[in-house]
Amino acid sequence: MKTSPSKITIVEVARQAGVALGTVSRVLNNDAHVAPETRERVNAVIQELGYVANRQARGLRNMKTNVVGVLVPDLASSYIGQILHGIDSELALNRLELMLFTTHRAPVKEAAYVASMVQGMVDGLLLVLPRNFEDYMGTLARHNFPFTLIDHQGTGSPCPAVGTTNRQGAYSATEYLLGLGHRRIGFITGSMELGCSQERLDGYHSALRAFGLPDAPELVYEGDFRQTDGYAGASALLDLPEPPGAIFASNDLMAMGAMDAARSRGLRIPEQVSIIGFDDIPQAAMLRPSLSTVQQPLEEMGRAATRMLLGLMKNPQEQAARLELPTRLIVRDSTAAPGG
Repeated sequence: MKTSPSKITIVEVARQAGVALGTVSRVLNNDAHVAPETRERVNAVIQELGYVANRQARGLRNMKTNVVGVLVPDLASSYIGQILHGIDSELALNRLELMLFTTHRAPVKEAAYVASMVQGMVDGLLLVLPRNFEDYMGTLARHNFPFTLIDHQGTGSPCPAVGTTNRQGAYSATEYLLGLGHRRIGFITGSMELGCSQERLDGYHSALRAFGLPDAPELVYEGDFRQTDGYAGASALLDLPEPPGAIFASNDLMAMGAMDAARSRGLRIPEQVSIIGFDDIPQAAMLRPSLSTVQQPLEEMGRAATRMLLGLMKNPQEQAARLELPTRLIVRDSTAAPGG
């Protein structure tokens, strides 16, 4: 007979993970003084057993922490930094604190952190670009726990979320390149398990079809939003027998990697290859040449999602909604007509 998660104790977690009780406690409290491999092992056991910290037993039932949890995949880009700035500013206006959890894109960490947070660690949760939301949405529903997704397309059912017009943004960028005269346009996707990546790819394809151009599978490279993916993707595209005259990267970090790949081949930007990104992080305007891109209102995404979450925290019965903020094409110096 399977043990109920509510009957599983921290002792059992420690025993199965082969660590001391104090180590499990430090992992649950996100203490930095735990070796990465040990943290991973403990989190895997927590996920396998379905253990949740019984914070009610510590006398926290029905009490507010005045803290909002924020789950992010990493801290490696200004994309996350801009969103966090918006979240923090809005929380400060409401005299609330922020508790940050970084998953490093590990699915087991997402689920383990959520399992801990719904037990009273925080009053609400903001999930930025979550990778496996479907795996723990049931946990949030069972606890009637307020949350809002950021830059995630939800699961098909009503879900509180804030995003942008990803498809239209990608369509506008591709249409702009086609309008300059480019006909072979390489595209570097983000992680295709994410809805925003799928929408941007769809916008790219839709613009090509609108201009009567057939899909060219060899011009699409699957990346994962990292700068190294941009370098690898652009390298593969530029080494084709018939390379593209323009490259559209699904975020600015990958566009920066694409610029590095072009320069490593002695190509001039934009005279020999045009490059455009997506996000408009602060560094985009400071690059040389400055990067053409699709602007997402990242800080406002953070603010709007926080306002939506605070509304749900005050009124849990409030109907779930999805808010889409507009994107905007920003033309700078990294794009030009072919041979320009």
